[in-house]
Order: sequence, then C-alpha cells, then structure tokens
Amino acid sequence: MFKKYLKFNLIFALIFIFQLVAEYYQLERLRYVTKPLIVISLLIIFAMRTKLKGRFHKRLFTGLVFGLAGDVLLMFVWKNESYFMYGLIAFLLCHIFYIRAFYLDFQSAPELDKKGARIAIAICMVFAIGYYVYIRQDLGAMKLPVMVYTFIISLMMMMAAFRNMRVNKISFNLILFGAMFFLVSDSILAYNKFVNSFDLAGLLIMGTYMIAQYLITVGGIERHLIKREG
Repeated sequence: MFKKYLKFNLIFALIFIFQLVAEYYQLERLRYVTKPLIVISLLIIFAMRTKLKGRFHKRLFTGLVFGLAGDVLLMFVWKNESYFMYGLIAFLLCHIFYIRAFYLDFQSAPELDKKGARIAIAICMVFAIGYYVYIRQDLGAMKLPVMVYTFIISLMMMMAAFRNMRVNKISFNLILFGAMFFLVSDSILAYNKFVNSFDLAGLLIMGTYMIAQYLITVGGIERHLIKREG
C-alpha cells in the first residue's frame, strides 16, 4: 500500500509532520498553511484516482470538502468563539456525507452479516450514550449540539462497520479504522474543550484526525463492491 501511493504518502507525511510541529510549538503562521493542506491533498489524490465516478466517490469527496471547511473554520475560533459552532456544523455535514457513502455499500447487500450489524449497533450505542453522559454536565449551552454530533459520528462509525462482506477487505479495514480514529479525535477534542484541557491535546487531536481522513480517503480509493452470483 505504501509503495502504491509512494509520492503522495511522502507529501502527506511532510504535511503530517509540519502540522504536528505547528501544534506543538504553537506556530500559527505554519498552521494556517499546513492545516488546510491536510484535506486539500486528500481531495486531489482522491479526485485523480477515482475520477469521481459513481455516487460513492462523489459523496465521499463532498464529505472531504466539508471536512476542509471545518478545518478552516476551527482555525479562527480564537477570533470568535462562534466559529466553533460553524466548524461543528461543517464536520457534522462531513460525517453525514460519509454515512451516505457507506450506506450505498450496505444497501448493495443488506441481508448479509446481521450478527455483525447487531454488534456494531450495540457498541456504537454504548459509546455514544456513555460518553455523552460522562461529559454532559460540563457542556452548558452546548448540550444539544454535542448530543446531535455524538449521535452522528457514532452512526458514521456504525455504517463503516456495516460495509463488512460487501466490499473488498482492504477498503473495509481502512475505512473502519479511519472511522475509529475520527471517533477518538473528536472525543479528545470534546474532553479537552469542555471537561479539562490538557497538554499535548492538540497533538493527539490533529494526529488522530489526520490518520482518520487519510485512511478513509485511501479506503475510498481502494473500494470495490463484492460481486455475488445470482
């Protein structure tokens, strides 16, 4: 996989490193360059490799566009706190388009892996309810927006799991782990913002976020529906 995307992986690795350096040393000018480049680079490789053929690729691409919008908006929270809400909405739309893309794969054979689907539903429900209850008392006026966001990202994780046995293994694994990293990234962000800020939070949030978007993008490029007899 690394050799297949060698040039892009090297470019993305540089963006990844410089973004973490910007976070660690609080280099705002560098951050203004590297943070948008995270998703811009993914948009370019995704469009070049897939030609945006089919609804799945178009929906995933649109999700990435909203992810880029969220990244840009969150860069300006220090100027106006309302940008956090705008960024939240942008990432909410990002997840919704990812859900719509993953649903296409589930819809191709909804009768498969019902046991796995029930397990995914149970795990995602326990996480969503448990984590929301854990941070709820610290949310203040953000209780409803965070509750909605928690539900949507958990649903995105669930739909990523629902792709099992419907697409090739490499795409399933990449996107599933990408969704997991997204869940971890947003959970750390919520804890850091609303419960208790801590050192290196920015590094953890951005590191897991970049891995998440990378895995979902490459998983989308590698995606092939499994053809079934009859």
